[in-house]
Order: sequence, then C-alpha cells, then structure tokens
Amino acid sequence: MNILGIESSCDETAVAIVANGTTVISSAIASSMQIHALYGGVIPEIAARSHIESINSVIDQVFIDSGLNWDDIDGIAVTNGAGLTGSLLIGLLVARTLAIVKNKPLYAINHVEAHMYSNYLVDPPPKFPLLSLIVSGGHSQLVLFENHGKYVVLGQTVDDAIGEAFDKVAKIIGLPYPGGPSVAQAAKRGDPNKYNLPKAKLTNKYDFSFSGLKTAVLRCAQQVVGGDFRLSSTEIPTLLNNQQRYDIAASFQRIAVETVVEKTIAAYKEFKPKNVVIAGGVAANQELRQQMTERLPIKITYAPPALCTDNGAMIASLGCFMVMNGVEPADPYTLGVEPNLKM
Repeated sequence: MNILGIESSCDETAVAIVANGTTVISSAIASSMQIHALYGGVIPEIAARSHIESINSVIDQVFIDSGLNWDDIDGIAVTNGAGLTGSLLIGLLVARTLAIVKNKPLYAINHVEAHMYSNYLVDPPPKFPLLSLIVSGGHSQLVLFENHGKYVVLGQTVDDAIGEAFDKVAKIIGLPYPGGPSVAQAAKRGDPNKYNLPKAKLTNKYDFSFSGLKTAVLRCAQQVVGGDFRLSSTEIPTLLNNQQRYDIAASFQRIAVETVVEKTIAAYKEFKPKNVVIAGGVAANQELRQQMTERLPIKITYAPPALCTDNGAMIASLGCFMVMNGVEPADPYTLGVEPNLKM
C-alpha cells in the first residue's frame, strides 16, 4: 500500500510516498527557512506564498524519484491542523483537488500526532504500548499510545513550547534563527552549570512550562551585562561577549532538556511502556538524546534528524496506519483546516 503524504503546516512544503507505513519510497522538501531567518521568525504570508510556488514541483519530484505513477497510489494523507492557516490551506486545497481528480481516498492528519510516526520509518519500528515525547517549535507533549489512534495526552505545555523557548532565548542573547540549532551550537562552548536557572513546578506533574525559564534567561543576561530589568532586550546582544553568550546558551539548554527528560522518566516509571520515542524538531537536539540515553533504563527509538523536522513521510506513514485500521476517509469536498487542532 502506497500513500502520498502532503505537509504544509508551517514553512516546509513537504511531500512523500510511504509504503505500508514503514518504508519511505521517496521524499522531497522545499523550505522557505532562509527567507524567514532574515526576519528572525516565520512570516505567515511569506510561508503561504512559498507553498504556492513550490507544491506542484515537490509533488512532481516524489513521483520522478519513486518511478511510480498515480495508479500506484492508494490514498492521499494531508495535514489539516495544527499550523498556520494560510500554509495549511495550500496543502489541503491541493490534496482535496488531487483526491477528486485522481479518485483517491483522502485522510486528514493531525500534524502533532504524525510526528510520532517518524519513528515508524526506522528499523525496527516501536511497539505498543509506547511513550512519546513530542517536542517542537509549537508543541511540547508527553503522550502514552496504547495503539494506533488510541492514546492519552499525559501532559503538555501550558505556555511556550520548548522549541519556541529556544527561538526566544536565541533572540535574547543574539543568536540567529532558528534558535534550536544555534543555541545547541553555542552551548557546546559554554558551561552548562554557569548560571542557576529555574524549573517550573506545575500542578500536573507531566505538564511543561518554559515561559518562566525564558524570562529567567532575560534577567540573567541583563545582570551579566551590568544592567537590571529596565535594560531593553534589544540592547543585550551587543553587550554580551561570546563566552557569556555560550554560557547562557548552555545553562538554558541544560535546564530545558532536563525538564522534559525528568518528566519522561517519571512517566516511564509509572506506565512501564515497551518503547519510548522522541519526536518533533527538538528531537534532533544532541543534548536531549544524550540525556535520554544516559538516564532512561530502556533503548530509545530516534528518528534521523531529517525526519524530526516537518516532513511528508510522517504524514504518509500515519495515513497508511489509518487505512490499515479502517479509518473512514474525509470528504474531499468539505474538509477544512483546523489551525488549533489538538491531539
């Protein structure tokens, strides 16, 4: 069974063909990241326009690379939430049109849930029940999966997602966007114990909060350069020297990573799943992988970095399992986007 997956929730126009939920036949991505980097963050209007410019050529590319044609495709899976409204609309409208014209069943995909399915594209795939830590620019969730489509969200962020916190901290200390890779790179040269930053204490032991940590980094940076809370955040990057920047990056990364690792360990001890998987863009962070590997008494499934960020293969994989589990297709004439879609 071959499913075509289309992902356009943010700034990547991503398409892939996946067989049986576990084998990537072909995958292609066009990203507008370099444009957004000039502005220090994703500009929704630019992202949507870039999808319009790229999506047809990206779809053509996966068919060229795979050697398949539309007769070989058994269904279309498309992200309809969560994400940027304009970006979602481009992918969804193209998928709806193709489903009608090519007479293929259409499956609506939850982008956050799909991140976990990147781990089904590695060998061996994880087994249920499994615990998934989903960490990205827009989402931080700890989810217990009993089976495909059957899961419980144990905890989630109550404010900033961890990836968003990386982006904001990078901006505070004068590192380029996207913040995840730039903070991680700077942290390699810093002392992770240089500054004592706080961890949030929440009523639900599995929920996350990074807003306070972000503010603590701001206050720390203000003090390091000899100012107080009145010092504008826009002045800080020019006042920090490189070693101060590296030390703040390392101290922030340590606390942010420890926060999600400790909650994952607690959930593992309580629910005793067969597998633990890490998903989402922040899953590519090497400090996170190292702490998880060292502290969890179980082998962890890691998707390759290219499958941690947004991609069409994870969309297609989830679509395959929806087909195999008898999920009814969506109506291609009425399916709409849900920018705030939750798991």
